[in-house]
Amino acid sequence: MPLFETVFQEKPTIVLEIGSAYSKIGFSAEAYPRFIISTEIESIKDVLKSKEKNIYDQTVDFFNKIFFNYLLVSPKDRKISIVESVLTPTIIRECFAKVLFQHYEVASVIFLPLHLVSISTLALDTALVVDLGYKEAVVIPVYSGVQVINAWQAQPLAAEAVHDEIKSNLILNGVKEEILSERIIEDIKVRTCFVTKMSRALSYRNNEQLQAAPDVEYPIEGSDVIKIPGLLREMAFEALFPEDNDFMGLPYIIIDAILKCPVDARKELAENILLIGGTSSVLGIKVRLRDELRKLLKSDIYKDRLYIDDVKFHSAPAKPNFTAWLGGSIYSHTDLISNSITRESYFKHPRIPDWTTYDSSITRSQG
Repeated sequence: MPLFETVFQEKPTIVLEIGSAYSKIGFSAEAYPRFIISTEIESIKDVLKSKEKNIYDQTVDFFNKIFFNYLLVSPKDRKISIVESVLTPTIIRECFAKVLFQHYEVASVIFLPLHLVSISTLALDTALVVDLGYKEAVVIPVYSGVQVINAWQAQPLAAEAVHDEIKSNLILNGVKEEILSERIIEDIKVRTCFVTKMSRALSYRNNEQLQAAPDVEYPIEGSDVIKIPGLLREMAFEALFPEDNDFMGLPYIIIDAILKCPVDARKELAENILLIGGTSSVLGIKVRLRDELRKLLKSDIYKDRLYIDDVKFHSAPAKPNFTAWLGGSIYSHTDLISNSITRESYFKHPRIPDWTTYDSSITRSQG
Protein backbone atom coordinates (compact mmCIF):
# COMPACT_ATOMS: atom_id res chain seq x y z
CA MET A 1 0.00 0.00 0.00
CA PRO A 2 1.49 3.40 -0.96
CA LEU A 3 2.13 6.01 1.65
CA PHE A 4 -0.14 8.41 -0.24
CA GLU A 5 -3.71 7.85 -1.39
CA THR A 6 -5.83 9.69 -3.89
CA VAL A 7 -9.38 10.76 -3.24
CA PHE A 8 -10.51 8.18 -5.80
CA GLN A 9 -9.08 5.22 -3.90
CA GLU A 10 -11.22 3.37 -1.39
CA LYS A 11 -9.17 3.05 1.72
CA PRO A 12 -8.80 -0.58 2.80
CA THR A 13 -10.19 -1.61 6.16
CA ILE A 14 -7.68 -1.78 9.01
CA VAL A 15 -7.76 -5.26 10.55
CA LEU A 16 -6.60 -5.73 14.15
CA GLU A 17 -6.32 -8.87 16.26
CA ILE A 18 -5.34 -7.81 19.77
CA GLY A 19 -4.20 -10.77 21.86
CA SER A 20 -3.04 -11.06 25.45
CA ALA A 21 0.63 -11.11 24.43
CA TYR A 22 0.82 -10.15 20.75
CA SER A 23 -1.28 -8.14 18.30
CA LYS A 24 -1.52 -8.62 14.54
CA ILE A 25 -2.17 -5.52 12.46
CA GLY A 26 -2.68 -4.97 8.75
CA PHE A 27 -5.22 -4.30 6.01
CA SER A 28 -8.16 -6.22 4.57
CA ALA A 29 -7.69 -8.55 1.57
CA GLU A 30 -4.02 -9.07 2.41
CA ALA A 31 -2.66 -12.56 3.07
CA TYR A 32 -0.40 -11.58 5.98
CA PRO A 33 -0.51 -9.02 8.76
CA ARG A 34 1.86 -6.11 8.19
CA PHE A 35 3.22 -6.39 11.73
CA ILE A 36 3.01 -8.66 14.77
CA ILE A 37 3.77 -6.54 17.83
CA SER A 38 3.71 -6.86 21.60
CA THR A 39 0.36 -5.89 23.12
CA GLU A 40 0.93 -2.88 25.35
CA ILE A 41 -2.42 -3.05 27.12
CA GLU A 42 -2.86 -4.81 30.43
CA SER A 43 -3.86 -8.46 30.23
CA ILE A 44 -7.56 -9.21 30.31
CA LYS A 45 -7.33 -10.66 33.80
CA ASP A 46 -5.65 -7.52 35.14
CA VAL A 47 -7.94 -5.16 33.25
CA LEU A 48 -10.94 -6.33 35.25
CA LYS A 49 -9.19 -5.18 38.40
CA SER A 50 -8.09 -1.83 36.96
CA LYS A 51 -9.76 1.53 36.76
CA GLU A 52 -11.49 2.23 33.45
CA LYS A 53 -9.54 5.48 32.97
CA ASN A 54 -6.24 3.59 33.07
CA ILE A 55 -7.51 1.16 30.43
CA TYR A 56 -8.64 4.04 28.20
CA ASP A 57 -5.29 5.83 28.40
CA GLN A 58 -3.35 2.65 27.64
CA THR A 59 -5.59 1.88 24.68
CA VAL A 60 -5.15 5.38 23.25
CA ASP A 61 -1.36 5.08 23.47
CA PHE A 62 -1.36 1.59 21.94
CA PHE A 63 -3.61 2.51 19.01
CA ASN A 64 -1.51 5.63 18.44
CA LYS A 65 1.55 3.43 17.87
CA ILE A 66 -0.43 1.09 15.60
CA PHE A 67 -1.71 3.85 13.33
CA PHE A 68 1.22 6.28 13.25
CA ASN A 69 4.33 4.18 14.03
CA TYR A 70 3.50 0.98 12.17
CA LEU A 71 0.71 1.34 9.59
CA LEU A 72 1.53 4.98 8.80
CA VAL A 73 -2.08 5.95 8.12
CA SER A 74 -4.55 8.39 9.60
CA PRO A 75 -7.41 6.50 11.30
CA LYS A 76 -9.89 9.34 10.76
CA ASP A 77 -12.85 8.17 8.63
CA ARG A 78 -11.32 4.69 8.33
CA LYS A 79 -13.18 1.41 8.70
CA ILE A 80 -11.80 -0.78 11.49
CA SER A 81 -12.25 -4.53 11.99
CA ILE A 82 -11.27 -6.05 15.35
CA VAL A 83 -10.94 -9.84 15.59
CA GLU A 84 -11.52 -11.04 19.14
CA SER A 85 -12.87 -13.96 21.13
CA VAL A 86 -16.50 -13.94 22.23
CA LEU A 87 -15.18 -14.51 25.76
CA THR A 88 -13.42 -11.13 25.83
CA PRO A 89 -14.93 -9.02 28.64
CA THR A 90 -17.41 -6.38 27.51
CA ILE A 91 -15.36 -3.65 29.19
CA ILE A 92 -12.54 -4.31 26.71
CA ARG A 93 -14.78 -4.17 23.64
CA GLU A 94 -16.53 -1.00 24.80
CA CYS A 95 -13.20 0.65 25.61
CA PHE A 96 -11.88 -0.10 22.10
CA ALA A 97 -15.03 1.38 20.54
CA LYS A 98 -14.91 4.48 22.74
CA VAL A 99 -11.26 5.16 21.90
CA LEU A 100 -11.71 4.59 18.17
CA PHE A 101 -14.86 6.70 17.81
CA GLN A 102 -14.20 9.53 20.27
CA HIS A 103 -10.43 9.89 20.10
CA TYR A 104 -9.59 8.81 16.55
CA GLU A 105 -12.93 9.55 14.82
CA VAL A 106 -12.97 6.39 12.71
CA ALA A 107 -15.84 5.86 10.27
CA SER A 108 -16.97 2.47 11.57
CA VAL A 109 -15.97 -0.47 13.75
CA ILE A 110 -16.95 -4.12 13.52
CA PHE A 111 -16.02 -6.82 16.03
CA LEU A 112 -15.50 -10.21 14.38
CA PRO A 113 -15.69 -13.42 16.46
CA LEU A 114 -12.25 -15.00 16.34
CA HIS A 115 -13.28 -18.66 16.23
CA LEU A 116 -15.87 -18.10 13.53
CA VAL A 117 -13.73 -16.07 11.14
CA SER A 118 -10.82 -18.52 11.49
CA ILE A 119 -12.67 -21.24 9.57
CA SER A 120 -13.22 -18.91 6.62
CA THR A 121 -9.56 -19.50 5.75
CA LEU A 122 -10.57 -23.11 4.97
CA ALA A 123 -13.83 -22.22 3.16
CA LEU A 124 -15.70 -24.26 5.78
CA ASP A 125 -18.79 -23.51 7.84
CA THR A 126 -18.28 -26.28 10.42
CA ALA A 127 -15.19 -26.93 12.55
CA LEU A 128 -14.03 -27.33 16.13
CA VAL A 129 -11.72 -24.36 16.68
CA VAL A 130 -9.06 -24.73 19.38
CA ASP A 131 -7.32 -21.45 20.19
CA LEU A 132 -4.04 -21.98 22.06
CA GLY A 133 -2.93 -18.48 22.95
CA TYR A 134 -0.90 -17.00 25.76
CA LYS A 135 -3.25 -16.99 28.72
CA GLU A 136 -5.57 -19.91 28.00
CA ALA A 137 -6.84 -22.55 25.63
CA VAL A 138 -10.35 -21.82 24.36
CA VAL A 139 -12.39 -24.41 22.45
CA ILE A 140 -15.55 -23.28 20.61
CA PRO A 141 -17.41 -25.45 18.08
CA VAL A 142 -18.76 -23.74 14.96
CA TYR A 143 -21.59 -25.58 13.19
CA SER A 144 -23.16 -24.38 9.94
CA GLY A 145 -21.68 -20.92 10.46
CA VAL A 146 -22.97 -20.54 14.03
CA GLN A 147 -20.84 -20.65 17.17
CA VAL A 148 -22.16 -23.22 19.66
CA ILE A 149 -21.56 -20.97 22.65
CA ASN A 150 -23.08 -23.30 25.24
CA ALA A 151 -20.42 -25.91 24.34
CA TRP A 152 -17.35 -23.71 24.87
CA GLN A 153 -14.51 -24.93 27.07
CA ALA A 154 -11.49 -23.04 28.43
CA GLN A 155 -8.58 -23.75 30.72
CA PRO A 156 -5.33 -21.87 31.55
CA LEU A 157 -3.35 -24.35 29.45
CA ALA A 158 -1.33 -22.24 27.04
CA ALA A 159 1.97 -20.41 26.63
CA GLU A 160 1.95 -18.85 30.09
CA ALA A 161 1.74 -22.29 31.75
CA VAL A 162 4.67 -23.50 29.62
CA HIS A 163 6.69 -20.39 30.50
CA ASP A 164 6.10 -21.00 34.21
CA GLU A 165 7.26 -24.60 33.81
CA ILE A 166 10.47 -23.59 32.03
CA LYS A 167 11.26 -20.81 34.49
CA SER A 168 10.71 -22.90 37.63
CA ASN A 169 12.78 -25.77 36.22
CA LEU A 170 15.71 -23.56 35.25
CA ILE A 171 15.71 -21.86 38.67
CA LEU A 172 15.84 -25.29 40.31
CA ASN A 173 18.85 -26.03 38.09
CA GLY A 174 20.70 -23.01 39.46
CA VAL A 175 19.91 -20.34 36.87
CA LYS A 176 19.54 -16.86 38.35
CA GLU A 177 15.92 -15.68 38.26
CA GLU A 178 16.82 -12.10 37.33
CA ILE A 179 18.18 -13.12 33.92
CA LEU A 180 15.07 -15.13 33.05
CA SER A 181 13.00 -12.36 31.55
CA GLU A 182 9.77 -13.14 29.72
CA ARG A 183 11.52 -12.53 26.40
CA ILE A 184 14.34 -14.96 27.25
CA ILE A 185 11.94 -17.66 28.42
CA GLU A 186 9.84 -17.35 25.29
CA ASP A 187 12.92 -17.57 23.09
CA ILE A 188 14.09 -20.68 24.95
CA LYS A 189 10.66 -22.24 24.45
CA VAL A 190 10.53 -21.46 20.73
CA ARG A 191 14.11 -22.44 19.92
CA THR A 192 14.67 -25.51 22.09
CA CYS A 193 11.40 -27.09 23.29
CA PHE A 194 8.94 -29.44 21.59
CA VAL A 195 5.98 -31.67 22.41
CA THR A 196 7.14 -35.22 23.02
CA LYS A 197 5.32 -38.35 21.89
CA MET A 198 2.56 -39.72 24.09
CA SER A 199 4.41 -43.01 24.64
CA ARG A 200 7.52 -41.20 25.93
CA ALA A 201 5.44 -38.94 28.17
CA LEU A 202 3.79 -42.00 29.75
CA SER A 203 7.19 -43.60 30.27
CA TYR A 204 8.50 -40.50 32.03
CA ARG A 205 5.41 -40.41 34.28
CA ASN A 206 6.00 -44.05 35.21
CA ASN A 207 9.63 -43.23 36.10
CA GLU A 208 10.99 -45.48 33.36
CA GLN A 209 14.58 -44.95 32.27
CA LEU A 210 14.73 -43.29 28.85
CA GLN A 211 17.41 -41.52 26.90
CA ALA A 212 16.30 -37.91 26.99
CA ALA A 213 16.79 -35.40 24.22
CA PRO A 214 20.27 -33.83 24.10
CA ASP A 215 21.02 -30.89 26.36
CA VAL A 216 21.58 -27.59 24.57
CA GLU A 217 23.41 -24.42 25.51
CA TYR A 218 21.54 -21.14 25.22
CA PRO A 219 23.71 -18.01 25.15
CA ILE A 220 22.62 -14.96 27.13
CA GLU A 221 23.91 -11.41 26.73
CA GLY A 222 27.66 -11.30 27.12
CA SER A 223 29.43 -14.55 27.81
CA ASP A 224 26.75 -16.19 29.99
CA VAL A 225 25.35 -19.50 28.82
CA ILE A 226 22.28 -21.35 30.15
CA LYS A 227 22.24 -25.11 29.91
CA ILE A 228 18.79 -26.35 28.85
CA PRO A 229 18.34 -29.96 30.04
CA GLY A 230 17.03 -32.38 27.44
CA LEU A 231 14.32 -33.54 29.82
CA LEU A 232 13.02 -29.97 30.13
CA ARG A 233 13.01 -29.59 26.36
CA GLU A 234 10.75 -32.64 26.09
CA MET A 235 8.54 -32.12 29.12
CA ALA A 236 7.94 -28.34 29.22
CA PHE A 237 4.77 -28.69 27.13
CA GLU A 238 3.40 -31.40 29.42
CA ALA A 239 1.85 -28.45 31.25
CA LEU A 240 -0.83 -28.66 28.54
CA PHE A 241 -1.54 -32.32 29.35
CA PRO A 242 -1.96 -32.52 33.15
CA GLU A 243 -3.05 -35.87 34.56
CA ASP A 244 -5.32 -35.42 37.57
CA ASN A 245 -8.73 -36.43 38.85
CA ASP A 246 -10.37 -33.31 37.40
CA PHE A 247 -9.76 -34.42 33.78
CA MET A 248 -9.21 -30.84 32.64
CA GLY A 249 -6.22 -31.31 30.33
CA LEU A 250 -6.28 -30.04 26.76
CA PRO A 251 -7.54 -33.32 25.18
CA TYR A 252 -10.35 -33.54 27.74
CA ILE A 253 -11.73 -30.06 27.09
CA ILE A 254 -11.71 -30.74 23.34
CA ILE A 255 -13.73 -33.94 23.81
CA ASP A 256 -16.06 -32.25 26.31
CA ALA A 257 -16.78 -29.45 23.83
CA ILE A 258 -17.79 -32.04 21.23
CA LEU A 259 -19.88 -33.91 23.78
CA LYS A 260 -21.88 -30.76 24.59
CA CYS A 261 -22.91 -30.36 20.96
CA PRO A 262 -25.99 -32.00 19.35
CA VAL A 263 -25.52 -35.67 18.51
CA ASP A 264 -25.75 -35.18 14.76
CA ALA A 265 -22.97 -32.56 14.81
CA ARG A 266 -20.37 -34.46 16.82
CA LYS A 267 -18.80 -36.63 14.12
CA GLU A 268 -18.42 -33.72 11.71
CA LEU A 269 -16.81 -31.56 14.40
CA ALA A 270 -14.38 -34.34 15.40
CA GLU A 271 -13.29 -34.67 11.78
CA ASN A 272 -12.77 -30.91 11.34
CA ILE A 273 -10.49 -29.70 14.14
CA LEU A 274 -8.58 -26.48 13.56
CA LEU A 275 -5.71 -25.43 15.83
CA ILE A 276 -4.94 -21.71 15.95
CA GLY A 277 -2.91 -19.44 18.21
CA GLY A 278 0.83 -19.12 18.72
CA THR A 279 1.15 -22.10 21.06
CA SER A 280 -0.21 -24.44 18.39
CA SER A 281 2.88 -23.67 16.26
CA VAL A 282 5.11 -25.81 18.48
CA LEU A 283 6.67 -28.88 16.93
CA GLY A 284 4.72 -32.08 17.64
CA ILE A 285 1.53 -30.59 19.10
CA LYS A 286 -0.82 -31.87 16.39
CA VAL A 287 0.50 -35.45 16.48
CA ARG A 288 0.39 -35.54 20.27
CA LEU A 289 -3.17 -34.20 20.40
CA ARG A 290 -4.31 -36.71 17.78
CA ASP A 291 -2.89 -39.63 19.80
CA GLU A 292 -4.32 -38.31 23.07
CA LEU A 293 -7.78 -37.81 21.57
CA ARG A 294 -7.83 -41.26 19.96
CA LYS A 295 -6.89 -42.78 23.30
CA LEU A 296 -9.65 -40.87 25.11
CA LEU A 297 -12.28 -41.92 22.57
CA LYS A 298 -11.57 -45.55 23.47
CA SER A 299 -11.37 -44.95 27.23
CA ASP A 300 -14.05 -45.95 29.75
CA ILE A 301 -14.85 -42.26 30.31
CA TYR A 302 -16.06 -41.58 26.76
CA LYS A 303 -16.50 -44.79 24.77
CA ASP A 304 -20.11 -45.26 25.87
CA ARG A 305 -20.97 -41.55 25.59
CA LEU A 306 -19.31 -40.46 22.39
CA TYR A 307 -19.48 -42.90 19.50
CA ILE A 308 -16.70 -41.47 17.34
CA ASP A 309 -13.91 -43.56 15.85
CA ASP A 310 -11.34 -40.95 14.88
CA VAL A 311 -10.37 -37.29 14.82
CA LYS A 312 -8.91 -35.25 11.96
CA PHE A 313 -7.08 -31.94 11.85
CA HIS A 314 -7.00 -29.19 9.25
CA SER A 315 -3.96 -27.20 8.20
CA ALA A 316 -4.92 -23.58 7.55
CA PRO A 317 -3.25 -21.65 4.70
CA ALA A 318 -1.50 -19.45 7.26
CA LYS A 319 0.69 -19.80 10.30
CA PRO A 320 -1.41 -20.69 13.37
CA ASN A 321 -0.51 -17.45 15.14
CA PHE A 322 -2.25 -15.30 12.52
CA THR A 323 -4.90 -17.64 11.09
CA ALA A 324 -7.62 -15.67 12.91
CA TRP A 325 -6.24 -12.38 11.56
CA LEU A 326 -6.36 -13.80 8.02
CA GLY A 327 -10.00 -14.76 8.59
CA GLY A 328 -10.67 -11.18 9.65
CA SER A 329 -8.88 -9.91 6.56
CA ILE A 330 -11.12 -12.07 4.35
CA TYR A 331 -14.35 -11.03 6.08
CA SER A 332 -13.39 -7.37 6.06
CA HIS A 333 -13.21 -7.38 2.27
CA THR A 334 -16.78 -8.64 1.86
CA ASP A 335 -20.22 -7.07 2.20
CA LEU A 336 -20.14 -8.01 5.89
CA ILE A 337 -18.39 -4.73 6.57
CA SER A 338 -21.74 -3.01 5.89
CA ASN A 339 -22.91 -4.42 9.25
CA SER A 340 -20.33 -2.31 11.10
CA ILE A 341 -21.22 0.14 13.83
CA THR A 342 -20.95 3.59 12.28
CA ARG A 343 -19.74 6.68 14.11
CA GLU A 344 -23.18 8.28 13.82
CA SER A 345 -25.02 5.30 15.28
CA TYR A 346 -22.48 4.95 18.08
CA PHE A 347 -22.96 8.56 19.24
CA LYS A 348 -26.73 8.05 19.22
CA HIS A 349 -26.48 4.81 21.25
CA PRO A 350 -22.96 4.46 22.71
CA ARG A 351 -23.30 0.78 23.53
CA ILE A 352 -21.82 -2.21 21.72
CA PRO A 353 -24.35 -4.95 20.81
CA ASP A 354 -23.79 -8.43 22.21
CA TRP A 355 -22.35 -11.23 20.12
CA THR A 356 -25.68 -12.74 19.09
CA THR A 357 -26.16 -9.77 16.79
CA TYR A 358 -22.86 -10.36 15.06
CA ASP A 359 -23.35 -14.11 14.81
CA SER A 360 -26.64 -13.69 12.99
CA SER A 361 -25.26 -11.02 10.67
CA ILE A 362 -22.31 -13.22 9.75
CA THR A 363 -24.62 -16.14 9.11
CA ARG A 364 -26.75 -13.99 6.81
CA SER A 365 -23.65 -12.84 4.94
CA GLN A 366 -22.57 -16.46 4.41
CA GLY A 367 -25.98 -17.30 3.05
